[in-house]
Amino acid sequence: MKGLVCKVCGYIALDGNREQCPVCRAKNVFEDKEDAYKMTDFKAISGETEKKHIPSFAVVRKRGLIPGADYIDVRVKIGEILHPALPEHHIMEIAFYIDNKFVENIMLTSDINPTAVIRLKDGTKGKVQVIESCNVHGKWFNEVKVE
Repeated sequence: MKGLVCKVCGYIALDGNREQCPVCRAKNVFEDKEDAYKMTDFKAISGETEKKHIPSFAVVRKRGLIPGADYIDVRVKIGEILHPALPEHHIMEIAFYIDNKFVENIMLTSDINPTAVIRLKDGTKGKVQVIESCNVHGKWFNEVKVE
């Protein structure tokens, strides 16, 4: 999929903002890239590579201990099949976006199973998008609607 990619850190700008990278803070460093990330329809997946890379979601609503402190956890697991966590082949990062706006970047090492969670304020609505980065197979995208 075509996207704007930071030449310094590899961040992908889904919102089209070219001025400053929110991850490394470099200015005017974006370039258009034809194969910035891969998108695959879960129903069409047949290959093992795709099954190890497409982010999957669980959206869990919780009641907070304090009145008015309810929240929504968006849990992400990379792959329908567990992705390897080896020094030579692992998920390096999971980037979260809400409605194309960057909100969080989680860096991983080969010692970590590729999962992550963000906690949204109760009432948050929109699409939560994730781009994961594998050191061997590149970047993969998926999204879930939160209502």
